[in-house]
Amino acid sequence: MDVHTPSQRSKNMRAIKSTGTKDETRLAKALWHLGYRYRKNNKTIFGKPDLTFKKYKIAIFVDSEFFHGKDWVTEKDRIKSNQGFWHKKIERNIERDNEVNQFLQQNDWTVIRFWSKDIKNNLNFCIEKIGNEFLSKQKT
Repeated sequence: MDVHTPSQRSKNMRAIKSTGTKDETRLAKALWHLGYRYRKNNKTIFGKPDLTFKKYKIAIFVDSEFFHGKDWVTEKDRIKSNQGFWHKKIERNIERDNEVNQFLQQNDWTVIRFWSKDIKNNLNFCIEKIGNEFLSKQKT
């Protein structure tokens, strides 16, 4: 059962941003501080990744657990209101994420996806993973 009224829940959901989230910003600032220079939401790259390093063909996405369906098989039953809408929307997001990954990988891009909680709980691991990808790209 939801602790919010339907109008309050609707207001909360509308307020969620699609770009420039706290976790995206946190990752971006940490990378910038370490000297990594990137482009944010580059429209010239298919899928409009949150961060791109075009020279090295690295695309980074920061996905929210709800909208991108983390553990979708077990979590989808938690949605109680407007189930038809949310199931359709989230399943299409999962499908689109897979399409974007496939397209970029076929064009020699490295795709790195983090869940928001990964950045929130283990930022150093995320930065290390990106750094390792840079090292491997620089060697080739």
